[in-house]
Amino acid sequence: MMRVLLILGWCLCFFVNPGECMISKSLLKEIDSVNKAGPYIGVVVPNDYEMNPLLQSSSFVVNQKRPYLDISGRRFQLGTLEKQKIIIVMTGLSMLNAGITTQLLLSLFNVKGVLHFGIAGNANNELEIGDVSIPKFWAHTGLWLWQRYGQPKSEVPLEDSRTLGYLKFSDYNNGTTTKHGGHKDNLLNSIWYMPEEVFSINTYSETRQYAFWVPVDKHYFAISKQLEGMKLEKCINATTCLPRAPKVVRVQRGVSANVFVDNGAYRNFLSTKFNVTPIDMESAAVALICYQQKIPFIAIRSLSDLAGGGSAVSNEASTFAPLAAQNAAAALIKLVSLLPL
Repeated sequence: MMRVLLILGWCLCFFVNPGECMISKSLLKEIDSVNKAGPYIGVVVPNDYEMNPLLQSSSFVVNQKRPYLDISGRRFQLGTLEKQKIIIVMTGLSMLNAGITTQLLLSLFNVKGVLHFGIAGNANNELEIGDVSIPKFWAHTGLWLWQRYGQPKSEVPLEDSRTLGYLKFSDYNNGTTTKHGGHKDNLLNSIWYMPEEVFSINTYSETRQYAFWVPVDKHYFAISKQLEGMKLEKCINATTCLPRAPKVVRVQRGVSANVFVDNGAYRNFLSTKFNVTPIDMESAAVALICYQQKIPFIAIRSLSDLAGGGSAVSNEASTFAPLAAQNAAAALIKLVSLLPL
């Protein structure tokens, strides 16, 4: 392992200025020492306000000898959670940051599985703020083929896009229907959803595979059923509470993109077209990295708002986001307690 890490550290030096290698020999020795005590469950979380409920939980016990390692701008925090050895790392906002951070985690550390959690926008009208969703599949819905104006569907390039479908902007024009009840086209035309190119570690190098709906780990998903019925927080304080007690729900699908969705029309489109519940900016990136690396993965996303607005409560994301983050962390802790050591 130490030899592999030394080679990796040497390779990573090409990404920085000479003399500023991001992984020194001394740090590589520390990483090797950490890995000898593994394997670990990797816990990946987008932001500090989502991570803090976990770090502040009595269930998390920090590693006193080596509480963390700082690598390439990320802090990998070491400890135990419900007797499981874990490494917690914050990604920051966006698919890019989530992908980079997850790849660093899997490349440098002895990780046996990845758990991802945080808050998300909601596209499911049957669920409410504070509910915790656990999707079976994740997709990246920000990889588009943008169709040229005047081009018919039959001439759209890239066959894989045609199988996934499209969003036609003129379907959302105001007052521009034709005399036959149709919609006038506009210069934006349509966007077609594209699958990701996946380079699996179990194939020849540069062999492309394609993935749109990425499944979570079957074993993790089966265990997550035991979270249904767990008690979650309902109130911010004595006077500010949700209309009903939140619940944990396993759902079919979630989607991610480098887009903060605060638009009701697009939310309804995603719900109708893809049958999704959580909408976020990181989970699919984590899923895709784990899928390529053959590492078990699952994501837990607590709903902080109805994306694009709806009822009065659904528009109060700024009020209930801390509660949603707390519930996501509680669900994660419960899931970890159910995993075999």
